[in-house]
Amino acid sequence: MKIYIAGPYTRGDVAENVHNAIMAAEEIVKLGHIPYIPHLTHFWHLMAQHDIDFWYEYDLVWLTFCDALVRLPGDSHGADEEVETAESLGKPIFTMETLPKGGDAV
Repeated sequence: MKIYIAGPYTRGDVAENVHNAIMAAEEIVKLGHIPYIPHLTHFWHLMAQHDIDFWYEYDLVWLTFCDALVRLPGDSHGADEEVETAESLGKPIFTMETLPKGGDAV
């Protein structure tokens, strides 16, 4: 499955949040899925800034292409919105603990 990673970005330490999303992606690959890490737009934003609504809308477009969503722990308005959108699209919502094993992803 293509898995969208939803988790904190701006609340708390941004670098730690990006790190946590990347490490979750590593585990998702090991489980046999393909992760999408919206947190990586952090590096784009460093070079060409956009307002927060641009990033929310951008992320929700990518969410439509994913098969499921993994919600990382932590307080996050954006991640909560992504979960609501995934639910409205009928996509399964998992945590890292509940994500089932897939096939060989890469």
